[in-house]
Amino acid sequence: MAGTSSVELDQPFDCLIVGGGPAGLTAALYLARFERRFLLVDAGDSRAALIPTSHNMPVFADGISGREILARQREHLARYSARTVEGTVTTLRGAEGSFIASVEEDPRTDVTREVRARRVLLATGADDTEPDLPDLPDAIRRGLVRYCPICDGYEARGKRVAVIGHGHKGLGEAVFVARTYSSDVTLLTLGEGMNLDASERGRADKHGIKVVHEPVVSLDIVAGRITVLRTAGGEEHRFEVLYSALGLKLRSELALGLGAEHDGTGALIVDVHNRTTVPGLYAAGGVVRGLDQVVVAMGHAAMAATDIHNRCELPTEEEVDGARGGFRTSSRLRTANRPD
Repeated sequence: MAGTSSVELDQPFDCLIVGGGPAGLTAALYLARFERRFLLVDAGDSRAALIPTSHNMPVFADGISGREILARQREHLARYSARTVEGTVTTLRGAEGSFIASVEEDPRTDVTREVRARRVLLATGADDTEPDLPDLPDAIRRGLVRYCPICDGYEARGKRVAVIGHGHKGLGEAVFVARTYSSDVTLLTLGEGMNLDASERGRADKHGIKVVHEPVVSLDIVAGRITVLRTAGGEEHRFEVLYSALGLKLRSELALGLGAEHDGTGALIVDVHNRTTVPGLYAAGGVVRGLDQVVVAMGHAAMAATDIHNRCELPTEEEVDGARGGFRTSSRLRTANRPD
């Protein structure tokens, strides 16, 4: 392969961690303390960095930003001289009881290197679908639109809230906000068709949710906040908080290329040890089907890293309970620092 250099292919890593967000960094910490030989590849685009302030992270009663969470995790991991590189894993394939990943460290060049690992943990996360707002293609990334009422909805209680979305998911999130935090909730469909049936209209009416179907044609931003939204019909709408319920784009391509089972959104299906249906392949965090929260991602990573450590001396072919032919979940969690 032109522009490719092999790196220690005769001595594979115990584990390759793909992704340097809360899940990937937690897994790296566990494996470092297990004294395992691993490599973490971080593309530097963790979605957690977009969190302005989280108040539901245990211990941080006054709140903590996503960037601060990541910085503290990296500082903690650095105490163990863990091996990390900045880059992107572009391909992943199975090879004789292990995996071979192509790592691109500089997208401006054609140079990649190949890394072999006996097991792989995908902590690749997801990207938010940005709302179609005029002249504002990155509203979520700029923090003008929030994306997680579970994380910070408490701070929006009693305020005028808009939820951007449509279909079952959009209405569902609007109902969640209305029944939990605010009695003044509006669902903005941004011009997307949304014909509510009698049951859905009943849910919206029960919680006092207003629905605006027209697209937004202009808006005002003052002091880092969207203050006014104008629709095609000339109406002005003012809100104190905006949430997006447009969903996520899961970064699960590497796993799907290996045939890992997933749901309709591309979220990976894992067992209680966070093993995917591909032997030796694990997943944690936002790329996994389930509740998308930082603390959950960290828990996924702890489970996966411990199981990886326990199985390091076992060939991946023996992981029949993680294989597609016999995917099972165990009610007993193995926590001893040795293989079963």
